[in-house]
Amino acid sequence: MENQLTGKSFYNDIREILKKARTQAHTAVNSAMVQAYWNIGRRIVEEEQKGKDRAEYGQHLIKNLSIALNAEFGKGFSVANLWNFRQFYQTFPETEKLYTLCRELSWSHIRLIMRLDKYEAREYYFKESKSSNWSVRQLQRNINSHYYERVLSSSKTKNKHNLVDLEEKQTVRDFVKDPYVLEFLELPENTDLKESALEKAIINNLQKFLLEFGKGFSFVGRQFRISTETSHFYIDLVFYNYILKCFVIIDLKTTKLTHQDIGQMDMYVRMFDDLKRGEDDNPTIGIILCNDKEETLVRYSVLKESEQLFASKYRLVLPTEEELAAELDHEIRMIEERGNE
Repeated sequence: MENQLTGKSFYNDIREILKKARTQAHTAVNSAMVQAYWNIGRRIVEEEQKGKDRAEYGQHLIKNLSIALNAEFGKGFSVANLWNFRQFYQTFPETEKLYTLCRELSWSHIRLIMRLDKYEAREYYFKESKSSNWSVRQLQRNINSHYYERVLSSSKTKNKHNLVDLEEKQTVRDFVKDPYVLEFLELPENTDLKESALEKAIINNLQKFLLEFGKGFSFVGRQFRISTETSHFYIDLVFYNYILKCFVIIDLKTTKLTHQDIGQMDMYVRMFDDLKRGEDDNPTIGIILCNDKEETLVRYSVLKESEQLFASKYRLVLPTEEELAAELDHEIRMIEERGNE
C-alpha cells in the first residue's frame, strides 16, 4: 500500500511538472507572438509613411505583404490580420504597454479590446480580463452587453470618464449594476414570466449569472428560510461577497417595482442582519431585481439614501448600444439629481 501511494505521489509530481512547463511554454509563445504582431504593425506604419498616397499605398503594401508571408510561413497572415497588426501598433504605440499586454493577455483578448474607441473602456477591460480571468468568450459577451458602461453608471463617484482605478475606491454602490443583462437565460422577453421560472433559469445558469453580477460573489442558497418565533420567510437568492464581506440577498420581481416590494426587502435585510449576519460581516445588502421601476417611487422611498437597499432592472435580451446609452444617461441623471437634493 505504501509503495502504491509513493508511486501515485511520484506520478502526480511528474504531471504537475509537465503541466507547469506546458503553461509556461504557452505563455512564452503567446508573449513572443504578441510582440511579433506589434512589431509587424510598427513596420507597416513606418513603411506606409514613405508612400505619397498613404491610403492607396497602404492597401497595396499590405496585400503584397500578405501574399509573400503566406507563401513562406503558411496561413495566418491574411490581409485582415495584417490590418489588425497595424491597428494594434497604432492603438498601443508605447513599448511599456506592450510588455504588459504580452505578459497578461492573449492575442484574442487584445484583438477584441483594441477595437474599443474609449481609452478608459480599453483600460477597464484589460484590467478586468486579467484579474477576473475572463475567457475570450466572456470578454466578448461583456463588451457586447456594455459591462463597463453599466458599472460606470452605477458608481457613486459619478465620474463618467474614468473607472480605471475604481477598484481602489469601491463602495457598495459600485458593485450594483443597473440594468443587469441576463440574455444567457434564454427566456422570452414579452411574456408573463413567473418568478419561479426566472429563479430556476438563474440557478440553471448560475456560473454565467455570477459572472454578470461581478467580482467576489459566491452562491449560498435559494428559497433561503429565515424565521421568527411565529413566521417563516423565504428569500429567493442569497449570495456572499468576499470583497465586501457581506451577504447579498436578492428578491426577484417579474413585474414593475412597488412600494410593497421595497418594504418587504427592507424587512428581509433587517431580519437577515439580526439572524444570520456574523460578527465580522458588514451589513447585508438587498437587491430587488425587477422588470421595471418608476423613478418617483425610488426617490420617495428608503431606496433613495440607503446603502443597503437597491432596485435594479433586468434585461432578457442584449440591448442595442443606443438603447443602453439612453437608459444609462437617464440613470446617471437620476443619481445626480438625488445627490443634489
